[in-house]
Amino acid sequence: MSKVKNVIICGTGGQGILMASEVLCSAAWLSGFDVKKSEVHGMAQRGGSVSSHVRFGDRVNSVLVEKGAADLVLSLEKMEGLRWATYLSPEGKMITCDLVIEPMTVNTGSAVYPDVEKIIDDMGIPNLMIPVIDIAKELGNIRVVNIILLGAASRHLPEIPEDNWFKAIEERVPPKALEVNLEAFRRGKAL
Repeated sequence: MSKVKNVIICGTGGQGILMASEVLCSAAWLSGFDVKKSEVHGMAQRGGSVSSHVRFGDRVNSVLVEKGAADLVLSLEKMEGLRWATYLSPEGKMITCDLVIEPMTVNTGSAVYPDVEKIIDDMGIPNLMIPVIDIAKELGNIRVVNIILLGAASRHLPEIPEDNWFKAIEERVPPKALEVNLEAFRRGKAL
């Protein structure tokens, strides 16, 4: 693979963005790629924006994805996906969880949550909207939404063999939650 793959994972604090980026980095590393990662935590502990840039390929020099260069934007919350949409390359794709987490301005009535799907459609961005909460509830563990998202993303990252995704999940997930996370990955990949 000569081209570096650029992935941005975004959402709000507590959604597992950092875990998802660790799994992606590990899976890419196990596949023999040079991997770089950068994280921005912001006010993560207060539910604020969190993002992670992951780049992998034969040789990666910089940790940050430039605007207009992302192959994938993986968003665990709708508006966070919209926030990072300008980072997509013209051929890039977005995979968004259907989850809405209203910011304080919406909760207090001083702002209205936008119609994110319409805005993304109007921008002409290919977007897969995933019903993560429904899938996670079916699996009996709401905390697997990040792994469901990675499963869906894996279809767009064919450079990483499925076995390496599973190994990466095994490395990062506690044994008691391993089976539900592996099934979450499978369910996401099937979307």
